[in-house]
Amino acid sequence: MSTEAGRAPEAARDRIFTVPNLLSMARLVGVPFFLWLVLVEQDWWALGLLVFAGLSDWLDGKLARALNQTSKLGMLLDPAADRLYIFATLVGLTVRDIIPLWLLIALVAREVAIVPIAPIVRRLGYGGALPVHFIGKAGTMCLLYAFPLLLLGDHDGAAGTAAKVIGWSFAIWGTALYWWAAVLYWAQTRQLVLAGRGAPPDGAPGPGARPPAGEQKGAETPR
Repeated sequence: MSTEAGRAPEAARDRIFTVPNLLSMARLVGVPFFLWLVLVEQDWWALGLLVFAGLSDWLDGKLARALNQTSKLGMLLDPAADRLYIFATLVGLTVRDIIPLWLLIALVAREVAIVPIAPIVRRLGYGGALPVHFIGKAGTMCLLYAFPLLLLGDHDGAAGTAAKVIGWSFAIWGTALYWWAAVLYWAQTRQLVLAGRGAPPDGAPGPGARPPAGEQKGAETPR
């Protein structure tokens, strides 16, 4: 009986068609449509779609825990959808000259900087990737707040001016937190490498354990 009980949670984690996963899939389907709306300057429709994406991002996490529908696919879809919305917004706002090219380069460079982490962690024999750190989640949320405000800031009037100021505040903080999280992920990866060489630092786990994560929550893919 204990073996069957142990298999049940693992089977649940392998499920695909769960309510949270369907919400994440809907967010992914909306990415190209959102980019098209930004490029043709249908800003209010684009903002409405972005609000839906943000609400569904919050809701799928709540439902996954409430319905016990946490899955491996969901752990991949959730951060993937966030990244794609950020990238689509960056491209659209850069094309429209709402944000400078350097911000696009800074955020894309951060993504490139953490690409080697996943193969290193897998090669060391640890399951999955590094869990999402709170700093990474905070940086993602700042950017998801920043871009709609910057889009609003492209319009005239006092509201547009206020939105631009607040949006740039979120953008600067989000970019800084995004890079801070990358530094933390590389620090954790270094711990794993040292542990794999037989000289683990204090508190470092051995092979086969979950990677260290500090303050973490959410999916298992670094953001």
